[in-house]
Order: sequence, then C-alpha cells, then structure tokens
Amino acid sequence: MKKIFKCTLFVPLFFYMATVMGCSSTSSNKITHTEWCKTRYEAAEGLYKNKKYGRTVEKLEEILSTCAGSGYMEQAQFLLAESHFNLEQWIEARGEYGSFIVNFPGSPFAETAEFRKAVSSFNMEYKIDRDESNTTTAMKDFERYLANHPNTPLRDSVNYYYNLLVDRVAEKEFQTGRLYLRMEKPQAAVIYFKEFLETYPNAKRRQEVLFLIADAYTELDQFESAREYLTIAKNESNEDKDVQKRAKKAEDKIAKAEESYEKRLKKEAEKKRLQKEEKKLAE
Repeated sequence: MKKIFKCTLFVPLFFYMATVMGCSSTSSNKITHTEWCKTRYEAAEGLYKNKKYGRTVEKLEEILSTCAGSGYMEQAQFLLAESHFNLEQWIEARGEYGSFIVNFPGSPFAETAEFRKAVSSFNMEYKIDRDESNTTTAMKDFERYLANHPNTPLRDSVNYYYNLLVDRVAEKEFQTGRLYLRMEKPQAAVIYFKEFLETYPNAKRRQEVLFLIADAYTELDQFESAREYLTIAKNESNEDKDVQKRAKKAEDKIAKAEESYEKRLKKEAEKKRLQKEEKKLAE
C-alpha cells in the first residue's frame, strides 16, 4: 500500500514539474510586441525594396492596425504612402501622405510627404469637360506646401506643376470661348477671350486666343479691333513662319469682310434713298 501511495503522488508531481518547466521555457522564448513589429516592418521594407508594392501595402496596413506604441508607426505610415505613390494609386497616396503629415508633423519626412501629397493631387484623374475640383485641390496643395516651406529647394518643381495646373484651368476657359464662337455668338466669345488674356497672360493658348479674337471682331464688323489683336499675335510670334502665314490669311479675311461690309452699307444706303424717294412720290 505504501508503495502504491508513493507512486500515486509521484505521477502528478512529475507532470506539474514538467508543466512548470515547459511554461518557463516558453516564456523565455516569447518575443516582445516591439520585436514582433520590427520583424513585420523589416519584411515590408524588404518587399518595398524589391518593388513588390502591392504586398508591401498589405504588410504595412497590418502593422498600422497592430503596432501602436511600438516605434514603427511613423516609418510604416510613410512607406505605405510611398507604396501607393509607386502603384500610381493617387487618391490613396494623397490620403496616406495627409495622414502622415497630421500624425507626424515633426518628422524629417514631413516636407517630402507634403510635396508628394500635392503631386498625387496633380496626378488624380482630370478631364477637361468635367468638374475641375481635382485641379483646384492640387493647386491648393502646392500653395500650402510653399507657404509651409518657403525656402524649399523644390520651388522650381512646384512652379512647373503649378503652371501646368493653371494651363488646365485656362484650357477649360479657352474651350468655352471657342464654343461661343462656333455657336455664332462672337460678342460673347470676345468677352470670354479678353478675360482669358487678362487672367492667363502666359497661357500656352494665348496666341490661339489672339487669332480667335481677331476672327470674332471680324464677324462683328469691328475691323480695326480685329487688326489690333492680329498685330499682337504677329509681334509675339518671333517671326514664326507658320504664324506669319496664318496672320496673312487672317489679314486677307479681314480685308474681304471689310469690303463686303462696305458694299452692304452702300446697298443699305441706296435702299434707304429709294425708299425716301418713293415716299415723296407717294405724297
């Protein structure tokens, strides 16, 4: 009986000791939360360097949802934005850069993030015949960037993008003015085109607009004004042969229109004279 009792005590004691030792061993091998996040981030960074941006996004989103307080949130947020940027997912990239700027305003990557946010806005879908809100958003992003970083070495790049955005807006205005001309509303076209020249003096469509104003004034029988804008177009052409040829055709068109106008005036004057004579005879 004593032997059986001793054996009975030994068995549970053995299992208890084995369990304690096992738990102790497991506890000593368990990685910390920070180490876990570090491993995940390094894996995501490796994917990014290998240009596997889609898989990088998946890894980084996991890190951002589970690694708060680990010290890897800043790097993960910026790399996520960069991944979307490289995938040309412009809406997502702009959103992630925006989040990064808000969450980590003192980061050494904050200026880069703000610039790339604006570039992402620039690259968002744009169609001339649709709402221009994306263009307006991009212009505001670049303006905000320059306001926050007035001494940026990227000013030339900002000016390049911004001028292209201005051309987008100007193009829409140009198309509207040309539409009025096609609808045979030359007076409305003149108003629109003159406002275009005042608002966008350096637009790439400037010379085209000068010719179209000349056409509109010709249709309005205002030949001196037509020649005035035609002269401006010629003077700004730097002796470009194609422009000079077009100007010559426009001059001939004005001359013919003026001749027709004078003949029309003579006919109208003759008609009025005959009407007066007929009236006198009738009296």
